[in-house]
Parts: sequence; C-alpha cells; structure tokens
Amino acid sequence: MEIKEIHDLFLRCTSVSIDTRKIEEGSMFFAIRGEHFDANTFAQEALNKGALYVIIDNKDYYIDEKTILVANTLETLQEVAKFHREYLGLPILALTGSNGKTTTKELINVVLSKRYHTRATVGNLNNHIGVPLTLLSLTSDTEIGIVEMGANHQKEIEFLCNIATPDFGYITNFGKAHLEGFGGVEGVIKGKSEMYAFLSEHNKYVFVNLDDTIQKEKTAKNLRITFSHADKNASVFINKIEANPFVAIEFDGIKIKSHLIGLYNANNINAAITIGRYFKISDDEIKEAIESYVPENNRSQLLLKNSNEIILDAYNANPSSMEVAIKNFLQLDKENKVAVLGDMFELGEESLREHKHIVALLKHEKEVQTYFVGKDFYENKNDTENLHFFKTYDEFAQAFKAEKIENKTLLIKGSRGMALERTLELL
Repeated sequence: MEIKEIHDLFLRCTSVSIDTRKIEEGSMFFAIRGEHFDANTFAQEALNKGALYVIIDNKDYYIDEKTILVANTLETLQEVAKFHREYLGLPILALTGSNGKTTTKELINVVLSKRYHTRATVGNLNNHIGVPLTLLSLTSDTEIGIVEMGANHQKEIEFLCNIATPDFGYITNFGKAHLEGFGGVEGVIKGKSEMYAFLSEHNKYVFVNLDDTIQKEKTAKNLRITFSHADKNASVFINKIEANPFVAIEFDGIKIKSHLIGLYNANNINAAITIGRYFKISDDEIKEAIESYVPENNRSQLLLKNSNEIILDAYNANPSSMEVAIKNFLQLDKENKVAVLGDMFELGEESLREHKHIVALLKHEKEVQTYFVGKDFYENKNDTENLHFFKTYDEFAQAFKAEKIENKTLLIKGSRGMALERTLELL
C-alpha cells in the first residue's frame, strides 16, 4: 500500500498509537518492533481495544482488511508523518540544544498560543519515534507546530529535520550532553548544528542568541532573527536580567517576572520573547504568557516542604546544566544550603573527569552540605568535611533520613535515571 493510501486511512482515525496500554478508540496503531518485544503480537489486542487500523510488518499477524502489512512499521510511521506534515503545509518551528529544550518549547508554546492554535511536542517525544508522533498529532486546525528534537549521535538532527522539514529553528545552546554518542563537545556542536545546515540550505530563518559565539559563527546574518543582553543591534535587546531566585528580565521598558529558577533560564525566556514578537504577539500578551507559566515535571521547580525550600531540577543533568545550576544555587542569598547531586549519564570516557570537576566546584563551599549520589561521583570521593559520597541511592537515603533537615534551602539535581525526586519523600 502506498504512503498516500495509508495517510488517507489515517485521516479517518482519531489519533495514532504505538502502545496498546494507551490506545484510544478509533486510532491507528503502528506495531513497532523493539529490542525486547515485537509489537506485531499486539495487533489483535489493538483492534479489540478500538483501533480502526493496525500497521504491521509481520505477515504472521495479518487478521483482516483492518491490518495493513508494510515492509517496516517504523519507517512507515516516519513516512506517513512526513507526508502529513506536507499535506497540512503549516509553519513548523523546530528546536534542539543540549539544555533547556523542553522549558523553551513550553515557553514558546504559551506565548504563541495567545494568538494561534498551536501544537507542541508532548513531554520529551523528541526522537525518531517521538517527532513523527508529534507531526501526526497536528490537525487542520493547527496554525503553528512546535517540534522539539533530541539527539545523542551525529546525523540524528539531520534525519529529524528531513522528516519535519521545519520553516524556523532555534538551538538553545551547545553543552556537554551525550558526549559518549557525539564523541566530545566538538561532536555536540557539529551534531546540533545539523539543524542550522538544513535551514540554511532551504533559506529558512533561525532564531539566534547573539551572546552565544557558536550560534553567531554557525548562522548567516541574512537568515537570523536575534536577541542579546549585550548587543543593542539585536532584534530584541534585553537590557536587564535578575534571578533571586526567580528570573526577571526587562526589555523596551517592559519587565517580566517568571516562575523559573536560575539565570540559565533567562535565555529560554528571551528566545520565547523574540519568537513571539516575530509572530506578531503583542508585548503585553508575551508578558502575560511568560508570567503565567509554572514549570512542572521536576524541571527548575521551587517547592516548599515542611520548613524547607527546595529547588527540584531532577529531570535530567549533564556537566553544563549541572555547573550552571550549582553556580546559580551558590549565588542565592540563602543560608543553610544543602545540595543533593546525582550521577550524570552518557558521558563515556569523559565521565569521571566531568564528575571530578563538579566535585571541585563545591569542595571549598563550606557553607553548603553536598550529598553526591552514584558510582561516578563516588569514584571521586574525598575527605572534605562538607562533602558526602554514596555509591547508591539506597545508601544515601538511609544516611539522609538520619539527618535533621529543617529550615534548609535544597538543590536536587541529577540524570533521569537517578530519579532524585525520591529525595522529597525523605524530608
């Protein structure tokens, strides 16, 4: 069956699903094979639960005309998504970067939704499966699509751009994330810049932070819309940035007070302002949108629990985001500080060195009691009085519960696999 024919069937469906546990009545189910399972085996279950059509790539599971046999279900999902994107023809804004992708996406979405029917990537569905699912969630009512793209190796962003064919792009930053897959920091820059290369080749616009030298070097002047805290010639000039603890910025006499913690979130806000202005959102609407946005899902959340104030940033971590989070925490005008920091994953041969660097940042901060959790931090164990090292979370939890944690300001940050939000249960 041709992709157009499958797309015609898709238009009859209410949604797309790849998981029978979350299937919706009237959906199209794609039976995608995983490393440890073959979703073709769930074809009948998908139909029983209300799927209108099931796409399979194993003829042994053909049932009737509601099962569509293709050569490869994953590739078909991607091709149908690309076809659907071209069928709708609406503007697509893509964004990637080492840190801040999801927060920036959410900010852009709340700003643009002041005037447009927008649809943005849900959660972190930003890979070779997530991007197609996002594209297939767009409807004829959608006026702007916002597509987050994640990557952990070369050519991945290029691949995703060829599916989504974005009209605009923004790269939050180039940091020390997924060093193992990218082959070091230079590999990160090269891999993320694949978005710039795609947009440049197709004469599409990019949003650029002029304070980031890499972004300036990698983009053509005639194709960029800019913001800056230093260059008054930028499209949007941010003349003031504060963070105590929430980020506040000022531009053109307008002050915006956000619910985001940390100076590192200022650029995320600035990007949303710049993109909003480009799409003719009024300054008052931009201000209202950003000030109403409250982060969730363990991302830069400020929580109060009993007598403690907690900065929960436990969704993910890499050396770049960890360092800026620590520096922001240190400059806060607070007493009785406690940091709970978990291992950073996917750093390959650089892992021990990067963990050592983070330990060094706090070694001489005697006023901060720091708990390092995880085997790579534990490898850098030393006898500094204010530093505490634990190889496993369970070992940490046992020791932490015995402490009297009252009237403290805490920073909790680590990679997703560390699940350090569990620390809240110990307070």
